[in-house]
Amino acid sequence: MKSATVSFGRASWPSTSGVPRRSCRGPCRRRRLTGATDRGRYAALVTRGAPTVEVLGAADAEDRQRRAAGALLAGGCRSGDRVVFCLGSSADLICAVLGAARVGVIPVLLNATLTESERDSLIADAQPTLAVLAESELSPLFEGSPAELSPYPLTRPMHYTSGTTGRPKGVTTGVWDEATAKAVFDDEAAIWQFDPRDLHMVCSPMYHTVSVRFATGTLLSGGSLAILGRFDAATALDVLRRLRPTTAFLVPTHLQRILQSPELADDETFDSLRFLAHAGAPCPPSVKRATMARVHPGAVWEFYGSTEAQFTVCGPDEWLAHPGSVGRARPGRRLSIDATGTDKEQGSDARLDDGAGDGAGTIWCDMPPFARFTYWGDAAATRRAWRGAACTVGDLGRLDDDGYLYLSGRRHDLIISGGVNVYPAEVEAVLAALPGIIGVGVFGLPDEQWGQRVCVAYVADSAGMEDAMRAAAVANLAPYKRPKDYFATAELPHTATGKLMRRSLPEHLGLTWGDGATLR
Repeated sequence: MKSATVSFGRASWPSTSGVPRRSCRGPCRRRRLTGATDRGRYAALVTRGAPTVEVLGAADAEDRQRRAAGALLAGGCRSGDRVVFCLGSSADLICAVLGAARVGVIPVLLNATLTESERDSLIADAQPTLAVLAESELSPLFEGSPAELSPYPLTRPMHYTSGTTGRPKGVTTGVWDEATAKAVFDDEAAIWQFDPRDLHMVCSPMYHTVSVRFATGTLLSGGSLAILGRFDAATALDVLRRLRPTTAFLVPTHLQRILQSPELADDETFDSLRFLAHAGAPCPPSVKRATMARVHPGAVWEFYGSTEAQFTVCGPDEWLAHPGSVGRARPGRRLSIDATGTDKEQGSDARLDDGAGDGAGTIWCDMPPFARFTYWGDAAATRRAWRGAACTVGDLGRLDDDGYLYLSGRRHDLIISGGVNVYPAEVEAVLAALPGIIGVGVFGLPDEQWGQRVCVAYVADSAGMEDAMRAAAVANLAPYKRPKDYFATAELPHTATGKLMRRSLPEHLGLTWGDGATLR
C-alpha cells in the first residue's frame, strides 16, 4: 500500500486573519523564551493545587543535557548501560533522559504511579546501573562537568508496555551508530516538521513514549517546551491561552476533558496551534470534530503506533474522507493484514475473520531497518513480534482499497460469541457517537449458551441513556454484536496514558466470580 505523504511546513500554515481569538491579558502573545528565564516555573493562574508548568528552551536544555551526561559517565555508566527514572514529568527529567541517550546510556522510564512492589519488579528486570527514584536524586546530575554529546540520541528510551495484554515487557532498540541515530530523528522530523519557533505543550507523562519523541524533536530543532507536571484540564487550557503553544499532543481523554471544561468559552479557539496530534486510544468522532472546530483547518492529526513502533499518520482531510480510519502507512512502511494470524502472546493460530470476508485480521507492518526493536530479556516474544522486516503488536484491523487502516481492537479484547468474532472497538464507535455518552468500554463475560456475551460499561452525562444505547445498537449493529448487559459507572478505568483497561472492567464494576466476570 502507498505510504502517506504529509507536511507541516511553515509556509503552509493557515492564515490567522478572520479567526476568532479569545482576548486576554498578560503573556498571551507568543514570545521567544531564552536564557535563564527558560528554567523558571510558569505560575498558571488556575485553582490551588494545579500542576506546575515549566518552560524549557533549547539552549538551556543543551547545557543541562551535557551536564547530566557528564555526571552519569563520571558515576560509572557506559554506553549500553541502563539508567532507571521513575519520576513525574519535568524539565530536569527530559534533560537527563536526553543527556543519557546522547552518550548511548539507555534511559528506562517507569510509570511514576506504580506501587513500590510493581516498580521494584521492573527495576529488577531492567538491571540498571543506576536508579533515580526521587527529585532529590535527579538534581545532582546537573552539577557535574559537561560531556560531549552526539548530535542525536544514540538509543530510544526503554519503556515498558502498559501491561493491558499481560506482563509488561521492556521495549528497547539497543544502541545505534550515529548514522542510524540521524535516520531515526529524520524519520520523525519529516512528518512533524519541527522548527526553532515551536513551543510544544507536553501534557502526557514522560513515561509515555510519544511525550519524549515530540519533546526530543522540538528541543533538538531549537524549539521550546511548556511542560505540565501532570495533566490538568484547567492548566492545559490556561497554557493554550497564555503561552500560545504552536504544537501539542493530547490523548483523547485529555481532549475530552478540555472540551468539557466549564472554563472553556463556547466560541473559544486555539489559533496558535499549527498542529495538534492525538493517539493512544480511539478518539470518539464527536470529540474529534469538536476539536477540529476549535483550531485551524488542517491542524488536527492522528497517528497509530505503540510502545514498540509507529505505523500510520492521518491528516484531517483524510479522516473526513475516511471516517474512523487511523490513516495510511508512514513513509518507509507497508501495512498488511493477516486473517490467520499468530497470537503474539501465546503463539497459537486462529482464524480472525470467520470467513465473513470483512478483511479483518492481525496488523503487520514492514519497517525500515532503523525501527527495529526487541523485548528486553525475552527472545521468544521478540521472535513472535517479527516476520522478517515486518512486526506486529497484536492489534487487529482492516485495510480499505486505498490503504487506509481501520482498527478493530486488541486480539486479547476480541469477544467470541456463538463462534463469531465481535470487535469491541466497532461496538464502542456506535455507542460513543450518541449525544450524552462520555465514555464506553465493551467487554465479554462468560455465557453458558454463547461462550461469551457482549457487555458494555458506560459513562453518561445524565441518567436514562440505556434505552438510547440499545436503540442505537439495534439500528447499527448485527444482533450478535449488540451488548446484552449495560453497566452505568461514574468513570472507566484507563492507564495513565489514556488507554482503556478492558480487562479491568469487571473488577471495576464490582462483578464477582459468581457473576461470571472472567474474561477470556
